[in-house]
Amino acid sequence: MEYNTNREKLILPEYGRHVQKMIEQVKQIPDREKRNEQIKAVVSVMAILNPQVMEQPDYMHKLWDHVQIIAGFDLDVDSPYPVPTKEEFTAPPEIVPLSKEPLAAAHYGRNIQNMVKVIAAMPEDETRDKMIKSMAVYMRQQYLIWNKDNVSDETIFKDIEKLSDGKLVVPSHIHLESISEKEKFNRPGLILPNAQNRNQFRKQGRNKNNRGKWKKQ
Repeated sequence: MEYNTNREKLILPEYGRHVQKMIEQVKQIPDREKRNEQIKAVVSVMAILNPQVMEQPDYMHKLWDHVQIIAGFDLDVDSPYPVPTKEEFTAPPEIVPLSKEPLAAAHYGRNIQNMVKVIAAMPEDETRDKMIKSMAVYMRQQYLIWNKDNVSDETIFKDIEKLSDGKLVVPSHIHLESISEKEKFNRPGLILPNAQNRNQFRKQGRNKNNRGKWKKQ
């Protein structure tokens, strides 16, 4: 009996071990025309075994690339697509440069900080004012996620000015609508029970107590 631990590692597990063995067998066929014929049949089998790949626009190209990956990039056949090299798939990804600019207010995040600077560079008009108000509403929501105390408009507006290095001053005619207790945002993963849920919790507690009494009797 052959155990998986003793077998050759699957290169692309979604196609299974049989496809990997078939490709290895095709590599051993001395006649090139016969190899071309057999590998086309293998590609058809791969499309059946991995149907989600067919949802992609250039799925046939991907299947032939997968053939070469499984074969170790040394399968000598007439591919309808450029044969990929090992370096194309093993090269390390490019390092994405991270911004070294410190966050002026960590609870808002870098996206808000960048957005403030973009709006600050816009011409002063009605569109700019609408964007300022929308951003201020969003900033208040983010503030209330981590701080349950009510926050004044002035606090948010001062934060906007701080994030823009004083370049963006909120116009005096902009005011934020009051926010009700129900509209406050909970911290991620924290669910505060409403009145209906509290009643349900009380009933569950009474039922547990009653079950305990019945067992004792």
